[in-house]
Amino acid sequence: MSTTRPYPPAPGDPGPEAHGSAAAEPAEAAPPGRPARRLHLVGVGGAVPLSRDFTRQAMKDWGWLPAVTADHRAAAEDVLLVVSELVTNACLHAGGPAELLVTRGSKVLRLEVSDLGTGEPVPRTPHRAGRPGGHGMFIVQRLCLDWGVVRHDNGVGKTVWAELAAPS
Repeated sequence: MSTTRPYPPAPGDPGPEAHGSAAAEPAEAAPPGRPARRLHLVGVGGAVPLSRDFTRQAMKDWGWLPAVTADHRAAAEDVLLVVSELVTNACLHAGGPAELLVTRGSKVLRLEVSDLGTGEPVPRTPHRAGRPGGHGMFIVQRLCLDWGVVRHDNGVGKTVWAELAAPS
């Protein structure tokens, strides 16, 4: 499912928490009360592995890693796969990512990748599992609770966001 709403309702989200990191900045665009980390990616080489490492560290800081069960491990791997797909799409189709925002709610983890591109990501249909390439948004659609695109107010670029369930 793809929508263009910037944020879903967030009942039961925790209050502000201090989870500092030297590599992260406070995220002004995140909803109030949601811990968030921001990674600037403009002009950065190796954006995909850097984004995965950044997200992995945020999950460690927030207690999602190390995973205590196989389900927690699978949930964390899903998050890292979705980060890889979103950042890769920005690299291949939007001139490169501008920034990654990782936001933690009480029941979801939200990933946002901003870029300056004009295209619109969509899952390929029909999906052809045996063909190389073109699987990124199909994977995002399958693994996420919801995802969407928000165009920037200034008319330049967009933010592609995806939400995954928190490990329970």
